[in-house]
Amino acid sequence: MLSGIATAGFAVAAFAFLAVAGVLLLGWRGRRQGMAPLLAVGATIVWAGTLAALHAGGAVVLEWVAVADGLRIVGWCGLLLVLLKPLAPPFSWRILLAGAVAGPLLLFLPIVARLLAVPVGGLTAPAILLGSIIGALAVLVMLEQLYRNTGEGGRWGLKYLCLGLGAVFAYDLFLYADALLGRQLDPGFWSARGYVNALLAPFIAVSAARNPDWALDVYVSRRFVLHTATLAAAGVYLLAMAAVAYSIEVYGGAWAGPVQAVFLVGGLLLLLLLLFSGQIRARARVFLSKHFYNYRYDYREEWLRFSRTMMGEQGDARPLPERAIQAVGQVVESPGGVLWQARDGQLEPSASWNLPLPPEASEPLDGDLARFLTEQEWVLTVEEWRRQPERYEGVRMPAWLDTIPRAWLLVPLMHHDRLEGFVVLARSRAGGTDLNWEDFDLLKIIGRQAASYLAQEAAARALSQAQQFEAFNRMSTYVLHDLKNIIGQLSMLSSNARRHGDRPEFMRDAVETIEHAVERMNELMSQLRGGLKGGQATTVDLARILQKAVEARSSASPRPTAELPAETLRVRADKGRLKAILANVTQNAQEACGEDGTVTARLAEEGADIVIDVIDTGGGMSPEFIRERLFRPFDSSKGTTGMGIGAFEARTFMRDLGGDAEVDSRPGEGTRFRLRFPAAIRVERGPAAATEEQA
Repeated sequence: MLSGIATAGFAVAAFAFLAVAGVLLLGWRGRRQGMAPLLAVGATIVWAGTLAALHAGGAVVLEWVAVADGLRIVGWCGLLLVLLKPLAPPFSWRILLAGAVAGPLLLFLPIVARLLAVPVGGLTAPAILLGSIIGALAVLVMLEQLYRNTGEGGRWGLKYLCLGLGAVFAYDLFLYADALLGRQLDPGFWSARGYVNALLAPFIAVSAARNPDWALDVYVSRRFVLHTATLAAAGVYLLAMAAVAYSIEVYGGAWAGPVQAVFLVGGLLLLLLLLFSGQIRARARVFLSKHFYNYRYDYREEWLRFSRTMMGEQGDARPLPERAIQAVGQVVESPGGVLWQARDGQLEPSASWNLPLPPEASEPLDGDLARFLTEQEWVLTVEEWRRQPERYEGVRMPAWLDTIPRAWLLVPLMHHDRLEGFVVLARSRAGGTDLNWEDFDLLKIIGRQAASYLAQEAAARALSQAQQFEAFNRMSTYVLHDLKNIIGQLSMLSSNARRHGDRPEFMRDAVETIEHAVERMNELMSQLRGGLKGGQATTVDLARILQKAVEARSSASPRPTAELPAETLRVRADKGRLKAILANVTQNAQEACGEDGTVTARLAEEGADIVIDVIDTGGGMSPEFIRERLFRPFDSSKGTTGMGIGAFEARTFMRDLGGDAEVDSRPGEGTRFRLRFPAAIRVERGPAAATEEQA
């Protein structure tokens, strides 16, 4: 009964692939690339037809089954090799070709031996099973690498081919591996084989429709070669395990079952250990790069890996110096290192990666080692340095180098023409790797890039410190500016006291001036204690505070006047700072127009905003001076008597409120300095006025 089911299954597979062949012939149109899929489908038709005929005739000859399987494997391996060959380097082509040939060769040997009447004893069945396993494994390896190294756009056309072929040959691998271990094919699995292959036909048809010329955009990298070699080695290892397990079953007697189980588990554990070994991967990578490529490194991969490491992707929160050591070390598969950085005239160890930080290991920046690294920019090999010190211009090897376990290379980190530091790397996991010009050049380039990252971090840290000092200096400048104004008021009061000290009105003005000075000094003390420039915003009566500012400057000439509206206008602002700004703007207006001029401070509404204008009849300012110098801090037209921050502070304060400071002036026509308070901070009449602080 199973024979009839198998016959029908292989017949269905043959007809299904005949239909696929028709689709390929219709869309081929003589394209060279289309020959490979057509031959693969044709080989599958021959395979399915042969097996259907053998089962229908009741004489299933094992050697002819092997030949049919071999033709089928050759067809599909040929298609995959055609897709990969234009993009694969010559050595990888040889590796893939060897895997594609080894399986069919074993499958063809029994029929050749039979035709030539060569006695092979009991090796026919094991050879066929082994050849089928190798062939299936070769197809799976090529499929995996083809899909892995194909771009996102190319995968759209590849996925059905990879899914279909992968499922079919994975089924074959399971079928023959089970037969090799159990020494016989499972009849049920064998009978289903034709139907399983028939399922592949629609997948091939879809792939043919999506890839009319079968020219896929595939990138074959060194990683492709490494994975291919790894999978091939794993396949050989598994085949060796299967052979040993078969021998144990044949010759093990009563202990065969337990020993076979223990051997299989132990062998799989050993395989996993080898696959996850960083040292073995490093050795394999170096071996492949050294013996099969014109250039040892894939510079695109190296650059991307360096960038990812330095930028700390995937949640790497380690400090930048530690990541810089790893970025340099991973070029030569070094597992650890120590970084020296230039600080205060010394090269000092600042970070380590998988190595202890050596104590007392500083080097002077003007010493022989630093000079040699700066001038030559050599990558120093420690062993060569010990053997041939004369090559290094007599540079003495530092004693601390002996304290670093397995010290191997010393890589300079150059930033422009300055030595930013150096990295001492531990010996490579790949063993005694001989370095050449390509290794040294790449290490120099990576070292320069790492040095630029470290220099940028140092510059950012210095900038942060400079900004902190700038904030402190700015606060000090504001305080000095206010102290200068207070000192100016008290100096004027002192000079006028000798002439007008006996007049009652002068005494009243003097008391008010002293009270204002004391109040301002108290405000400055409060601001310094809080560490901030300015206090809390309160409800301020602008008319009252403007009047106080004008009165504070009334002892100087020309005496300013205030024009105030009948309506009370209130805003939310820092009262002390606003009062100081109004007094300073009024003082500037007085100094600009001299004793014969006039200064008027005017409070008014302009739409929804409130404005304070301080108008003088002085000499005015040019548009260039207003645009380029007036609001620039520490730029004063008063020489050594001015600090150049009054206008800057006024505009900064008003913009913090959401308003602005505006200047309208022309040479010879005087100046109007306007403070514009936005409607957003205006306080209307009502309960808020009851909490107003008196100016």
